[in-house]
Amino acid sequence: MVKRTRYAEWKDSYEHYKFELSPEGILFMQCHTDGGPLQWMWESHDRMSDAFADIAGDRDGIKCVIHTGTGDSYNALWGKPVTADEKPLYHAYGDAEGVEVMDEKSWFGRMIIENLLAINVPMIAAVNGPCTMHSEVPLLMDIVLAAEEAYFQDLSHFPRGMVPGDGQHVVWDALVGPSRSRYFLFTGYELSAKEAKEWGVVHEVLAKEKLLDRAWDIAREIAKRPPIVNRNTKYVLTQSLRRAFASELHHGLQAEMWGQRQFFPFGAGMQGLDRPWDQKPWSD
Repeated sequence: MVKRTRYAEWKDSYEHYKFELSPEGILFMQCHTDGGPLQWMWESHDRMSDAFADIAGDRDGIKCVIHTGTGDSYNALWGKPVTADEKPLYHAYGDAEGVEVMDEKSWFGRMIIENLLAINVPMIAAVNGPCTMHSEVPLLMDIVLAAEEAYFQDLSHFPRGMVPGDGQHVVWDALVGPSRSRYFLFTGYELSAKEAKEWGVVHEVLAKEKLLDRAWDIAREIAKRPPIVNRNTKYVLTQSLRRAFASELHHGLQAEMWGQRQFFPFGAGMQGLDRPWDQKPWSD
């Protein structure tokens, strides 16, 4: 939820997100876990929505945002794989406590999108490596650069038994059309950076060592414009995405929450199911 903020107040508030604001007004946002690639866990998931809200509410010095990952991965790591003797949180969905927990996670999922779209300055995604979950985050940014070794894949939903409701059902349809979107989401297709450029998802593919330099070059050029011009240009150019998410995001998240009553995330992190969903390693 966006409110008026100041960079100095929140810049050091996030365990998984490092911020630096350049003299030109370029905010560099680097996702990480303990200085290495970002690991998705409830903490990093929920705090991303808060971080985007803080950025959106800061109208004083931010003229452009560069958003990137750390090391060899943009966000292809899951923080806590489920083991054979562990009952997943989602399996408690039928209980009142489970419903409440998952309703809150659905809210945070919605806030990631809404707060990201509320950032009214141009954003540049520098996808430094594989992105196998929450690809809606970089792809909703205005300019998407990718390293040659980067690829996009939605492993965290249908391949392991979940409805792709975290905005995947909206952003891929909007960017590549319904036919490609269905194929990508149903099969867990690994879309290389080169092919992503051909699909119109990525704008430039670069050698990894040149990725951030190119992002900074573009950001410095954008930052030369008057702040009101930057903000209002961003606003008018993202109206179609705002409308699409306003129409489709909530019911997609609810379908995902409902589907989690039979969700079975057994296996190595983001890998697909290694057995039918109802062959559980525990007894109820």
